[in-house]
Amino acid sequence: MRTLRTAAAGLTALLAVGVAGCGGDTSPPSGTTGGPVTVFAAASLTESFTTLGARFEEAHPGTTVTFNFAGSAVLATQINEGAPADVLAAASPRNLAAVTDAGNGSGTPVTFARNQLVIAVAKGNPKGVAGLADLAEPGVKVAMCAEAVPCGAAARTTIAASTVTITPVTLEQDVKAALSKVKLGEVDAALVYRTDAKASAADVTAVEFPESGEAVNDYPIVLLKDAKNPAGAQKFLDYVLSADGVTVLTEAGFQAP
Repeated sequence: MRTLRTAAAGLTALLAVGVAGCGGDTSPPSGTTGGPVTVFAAASLTESFTTLGARFEEAHPGTTVTFNFAGSAVLATQINEGAPADVLAAASPRNLAAVTDAGNGSGTPVTFARNQLVIAVAKGNPKGVAGLADLAEPGVKVAMCAEAVPCGAAARTTIAASTVTITPVTLEQDVKAALSKVKLGEVDAALVYRTDAKASAADVTAVEFPESGEAVNDYPIVLLKDAKNPAGAQKFLDYVLSADGVTVLTEAGFQAP
């Protein structure tokens, strides 16, 4: 009887140790790729990165990819204020530099895609918008991104390269918000990325304009210093740069770097 009690006590202790090991820090052991990977990505990457995340999870069983999509300036601020993340993919080098200059990056950023502005108008272009000059006409309501956001900075550069003055009726914190104003009929046009207009082709028409070539945005990606899953994060970064990643991005309308 004493032997049985001793064995039972030993088993109970062993189970207790096992249960304790399941709690606390859920980060994967160093060198493994399983577990969660948290990616902070520019709002304009929503569709393409969602696709890449699903394919990455399929190719790496046990790994889950969680995204935080927002304006690049907002993401940089969140990371510098301590938000937990493994990877940052920004819509401009300037916003990513805000993170690396603060010492919160790990390794060298890599440019993985480029993007260009178009004029998004209601489906079928009922007002016949043909270029930037039409956005300066009286009564034409225009949405743009705030200047701190890459799409806003690009918009101002393209307008400066033209001979027109455009006064937006609203400045939005990311490109999706600017595009939504067109979808809802609250504005007649918005300066957005080609990729976002393409993703919403059922609702809007994209009008190309030559001045957009003056402000083509580079999209850099970098691992973050406090990544909980650095090995998994590196695998995801490598996947974005892979042939499959390039295919998904170019099909979404991005340009190769």
